[in-house]
Amino acid sequence: MWYKIIEIADWFGELAERYRLIKNFNRAAKHSFITGVAPTLLEAKITRGESAYRHAFSKWMGGGFRIKALSGRTLERLELIEIGRVILDNEELIRRMISLGWDTLEVHSNRGFLGLKWKLQDHANIGGFID
Repeated sequence: MWYKIIEIADWFGELAERYRLIKNFNRAAKHSFITGVAPTLLEAKITRGESAYRHAFSKWMGGGFRIKALSGRTLERLELIEIGRVILDNEELIRRMISLGWDTLEVHSNRGFLGLKWKLQDHANIGGFID
């Protein structure tokens, strides 16, 4: 019976870490925008994710990490890719996200319907050599 309590405590600890990552991302993005380092305000939130990108650690109904760019206009595909590269080029962050249950990175503009998705596993160098 006691092992169930440990499992529940682990689950809540992991959930808190997921929300902490989102909160820290949003805080850093807001600071970068206010100080003029970033040209647009970014906001992250948890979404459903892409079911085709699921892996063994994916969270049910919460595998998506969506970044919304509050630019005031529709962003072009290359601009969305550039925003996505900020995350995808950080292998340690990608591995952390996968371990916390995310499987999909989504980048959207706050205007228009264009959005891009990436399978996080494809950017984690899983099974390869760590640099």
